[in-house]
Amino acid sequence: QVQVMESGGGLVQAGDSLRLSCEVSERPFRSYSMGWFRQVPGMQREFVAAISWSGEHTYYADSMKARFTISRERAENTVHLDMNSLKPEDTAVYYCAASSQYTYATSWQHEYEYWGRGTQVTVSS
Repeated sequence: QVQVMESGGGLVQAGDSLRLSCEVSERPFRSYSMGWFRQVPGMQREFVAAISWSGEHTYYADSMKARFTISRERAENTVHLDMNSLKPEDTAVYYCAASSQYTYATSWQHEYEYWGRGTQVTVSS
């Protein structure tokens, strides 16, 4: 069974940087495309960033592409989300997701079968 686990969330101040990590338990890791999403209580979960199984292609939500970077380490079965210049409106639970059916970087939530439990990111003003 595939398990997805996020880490790296926490409380930071506006303007700070933070790195989220996501580990996928099943090999071969390279066969999964990966995505990050976030959700604020009472709001719908929204797309943040995605990376193809090869790592060659990335895709970002327009509002985040200038500040966030997604990357993957095949040897470590890990995907990272580097977030810079954080704002209070970035406060949310961040979820990592894995897709074994699609090799490209996709923003569609229904194309991901495996989801982590989420990690809280809180940005204070």
